[in-house]
Amino acid sequence: MEDTQSPSSTGNNPPPRPPGLRQALKQQALELAGTALTQGALFTARQVTQAIHQRPDANNTFFDPAAFPFTSRMERNWKVIRQELDAVMRGVEIIPNFQDLMPEQRELTTDDRWKTFVFYGYGVKFEDNCRRCPETTRLLESIPGMTSAMFSILRGRKHIPPHSGHYKGVLRYHLGLLVPEPADACHIRVGDKTASWREGQSLIFDDTHEHEVRKENDGDRVVLFVDFLRPLPPVLSGLNRTVVKLISLSPYITRSEQNSRKWEEYFGEEFDLVRNPPSGKRA
Repeated sequence: MEDTQSPSSTGNNPPPRPPGLRQALKQQALELAGTALTQGALFTARQVTQAIHQRPDANNTFFDPAAFPFTSRMERNWKVIRQELDAVMRGVEIIPNFQDLMPEQRELTTDDRWKTFVFYGYGVKFEDNCRRCPETTRLLESIPGMTSAMFSILRGRKHIPPHSGHYKGVLRYHLGLLVPEPADACHIRVGDKTASWREGQSLIFDDTHEHEVRKENDGDRVVLFVDFLRPLPPVLSGLNRTVVKLISLSPYITRSEQNSRKWEEYFGEEFDLVRNPPSGKRA
């Protein structure tokens, strides 16, 4: 007699996957891919770093801002940026803490006195914040090789302990926007050199040297914090861009982007109301 059982009743087909397994497998695949990308970035970064160590400026801690043409443009327009910052600061209590976006950085800070309003993270554009500050974004996008950018906000007295970056292919730029008096009570040490911020003035340094921040005055200190590609010969410059692209695809960066989206989902609308209240309701 012909067997009329359906395929599902004969056991020939595999059992259905438990709910959520597909998503878990997808996440695992993404994490494995991210790990591979990170390993590729590390290999290429070592090549670039070895080449940079042969250059005469390899051991510089601070750099002369005048050697970078974009700094004069940023300084001329610092009050334009400051105007957009002032609107952002109306909602400063809502802005995420540094470690909220990047939990891996909890060794540097665990309190609510370091807040970050991010525009770019390793080439990934944070669209909502860029929309909120169009002039700042326009100026940031004019910086050659800009990879990351944010308003870095320190509130009250704060110490960021000694730490160092891991990749010499980028340099760090700070433009002072809001600096409480006495200004010398708020300073950054890079290697064996120390500098204080001034409103409308630039600092450039290599963050692979040990650095720390001490803020020993009250009030808010805000700088426009930018990482940009170190100027290099064409072949090295191409490798450098490859490293940054690979880093942008790593789990470390994608997690911070996901955390930013969560913040936007929960607080974005409230932040916009505080930042730009209806006419007549501004404090």
